[in-house]
Amino acid sequence: MKKLRRFIWYLASRLLLLIVLLGLFTVTFYYAMNASNIYIVLKDGMAKRAQVIMMDESSTELTKFFQGTYLQRDENLQLAIDGKSPYIYYTVRGIDHRLSLTWMWCWPWENTARVEFTETIPRIDGRVNGTYADAAKTLYGDTYETPPKWQGGKFSATLVKENNQWHIRSLSLIQAIAGDAE
Repeated sequence: MKKLRRFIWYLASRLLLLIVLLGLFTVTFYYAMNASNIYIVLKDGMAKRAQVIMMDESSTELTKFFQGTYLQRDENLQLAIDGKSPYIYYTVRGIDHRLSLTWMWCWPWENTARVEFTETIPRIDGRVNGTYADAAKTLYGDTYETPPKWQGGKFSATLVKENNQWHIRSLSLIQAIAGDAE
């Protein structure tokens, strides 16, 4: 009887260890999957937002990355849509968009994630539009020929999972960073 009890405890302890390890692997897998999906949504969404603001692109694709309520509250985006962006005087051909994730947390069973990241655009490929040269010179002085630097920053964001897709619900600036920061 003693040997049977030892054998059962041996099997039970190994089974418990196996279940704990499988649970840990599952949580790690879903955390990594959420982290990669969130990074892609942030990177592509923030780059598309910058392109809409600087390059006068259509804002319809932003709904893939942002909730509609946030898009209505975004001041820089609303200025660009209304034609009042500081980049309206320029023809921007390309940007060097950089985003680095500094902190992220999301439990595998939750539909909300909190993220901190840094966004910069160190280089903007563009020139002043000839018809707006005088207006740009009045606003920006001697550096009017190149577009103004992008105000990068360290941001805090909240993302929500809707229909198995992550969307940015809120975005707040923690600290401003110069546009040419690497």
